[in-house]
Amino acid sequence: MKLSLLRRMWSERIAYAFMAPFLLCFASFILLPVFMAILMSFTSYDAFRSPHMIGFKNYAALLTQDTIFMKYALPNTLKFAFFVGPIGYLLTFFLAWLIYQLPKSVRDIVTLAMYAPSMAGGVALVVVWQAAFSGDYVGYLNNFLMRMDWIQTPVLWLQDPKYLLNVMILVTIWMSFGVGFLAMLAGFDTVNRELYEAGRIDGIANRLQEVFYITVPSMKPQMLFSAVMAIVGTLKAGAISVQLTGLPITKQYAGHLMLNHIDDYAFIRFELGYASMLSVVLLLFSYAAMRFSYRLFGPKEGD
Repeated sequence: MKLSLLRRMWSERIAYAFMAPFLLCFASFILLPVFMAILMSFTSYDAFRSPHMIGFKNYAALLTQDTIFMKYALPNTLKFAFFVGPIGYLLTFFLAWLIYQLPKSVRDIVTLAMYAPSMAGGVALVVVWQAAFSGDYVGYLNNFLMRMDWIQTPVLWLQDPKYLLNVMILVTIWMSFGVGFLAMLAGFDTVNRELYEAGRIDGIANRLQEVFYITVPSMKPQMLFSAVMAIVGTLKAGAISVQLTGLPITKQYAGHLMLNHIDDYAFIRFELGYASMLSVVLLLFSYAAMRFSYRLFGPKEGD
């Protein structure tokens, strides 16, 4: 059996030679770090002494002793993921569909305007959003609300725990029109126009039914790709609270997400074993979200 497998691999050695650079990079930068994180999650390690195995104590401590995770990091992450993930995803699809209705010349300009924030990154965060949500009377939002007499004193948007997470959600959605948005926009071009004519003959009466019965089923690959990119973007957005407030830990943990919790234990407390365990938990969350996306948009039997 093994000899047969080796013979088949040797007969296709040219293909394996072409795949070798990718396989080497994938194993070095994806598989090996994940394996090391899983192994480290069962250890107690502070970066100064050698790690020693402690079994599932890190996982037990997460469920029974880590009140910051249970009280702040997990609820904040779920709320953040709900609004930035599904709602941001639907908003991306809706805006891509609206832009696709525009004439081609105008569509390119609007697409560039929508895509630009995702290219600006951290610079735009500091320059645009800190100025917009500045807590003094010259901040754009405070200035506008005071001119309209809707507020009498400036609001501390980035310092007040009541508003910080909502500001983070707004900014992240604003930055989420990236590659996934372009994939959706390109996906509309792949839909066969004849399907719309056939649909009208079969009784489809309005644009909403066209989207539900023809457009969405026809561009599932692009929607799957966009969903995966949305999940990745949501999970890696933990640094946004640091960029907005300049603090590694936000006041009263108002903007504390799971990624901030990992950074806290890894780079402030130097409890690398516990931080690795949190990384594994975050990886499991992302894997579950990926599987759900594949069930929704992945190819079904008979497609």
